[in-house]
Amino acid sequence: MACHICVDCGAQHPFVSSPPTDCFISQDEREFVGINGLQWTTRQFAIGQRAFLVQTPNGNILWDCISFFDQNTIDSLKQLGDIDAIAISHPHFFGSMSDWSHEFGDVPIYIHENLKNWVARPADCIHFWNGRTKDLFDGKLKLIQTGGHFEGSQVLYWPAGASQNGVLLSGDEPHICMDPKQVSFMHSFPNYIPLNARKVTRILESLEPLNYDRLYCAVLSGGGGDGVIRQMAKQIVERSGKRYLKAISDDSN
Repeated sequence: MACHICVDCGAQHPFVSSPPTDCFISQDEREFVGINGLQWTTRQFAIGQRAFLVQTPNGNILWDCISFFDQNTIDSLKQLGDIDAIAISHPHFFGSMSDWSHEFGDVPIYIHENLKNWVARPADCIHFWNGRTKDLFDGKLKLIQTGGHFEGSQVLYWPAGASQNGVLLSGDEPHICMDPKQVSFMHSFPNYIPLNARKVTRILESLEPLNYDRLYCAVLSGGGGDGVIRQMAKQIVERSGKRYLKAISDDSN
């Protein structure tokens, strides 16, 4: 029995004796299946994801997830104070999330309830929440359901404190462009399907009340950038949103 991982999207599927015949995440229009068809591996890598460890006085949270992890990574995280919770932005980062949770004592994984049907390998450690916001660690962190790329897509907000400005962490929306002075929004990145105006407007409205200066994006866009906006992130997101909406409007030149 093996736990198979889709090579294209990195999602881990239930334990079975032979590879599955389908991956509903990769076969969705937001992703893709390679020209050689569905391929499977075990605890390998996937579509260029990365994860962030957010350390707070109230606990550490792993933001987004990757499929591959080894003993060196586990040891490094334990030296940094372990993981107290995991939160995933959207299905393209589900990866080996249950294995990560089990490795650190079955810590809770927070996913919006609108993504429940996208979980290929259900587990008791996965906690589905509802509504538009959820406080974590006594309000030190907050999950915001933005919708957009997926109806249940979420971002992680770390409010400003005495020693730092506010920080926003995303999966791939807002997505930091090759030019880090711009962000964008897409329904599908590999298939070049834009996000409609209604969904982009909802994302912008969800983020408007937040006070953040930095943005960390878990997906890199290439071009040598590091997927981080270190200052004026909120202004960049709002300006880029207006630019995007103008570009897809009927009266755009």
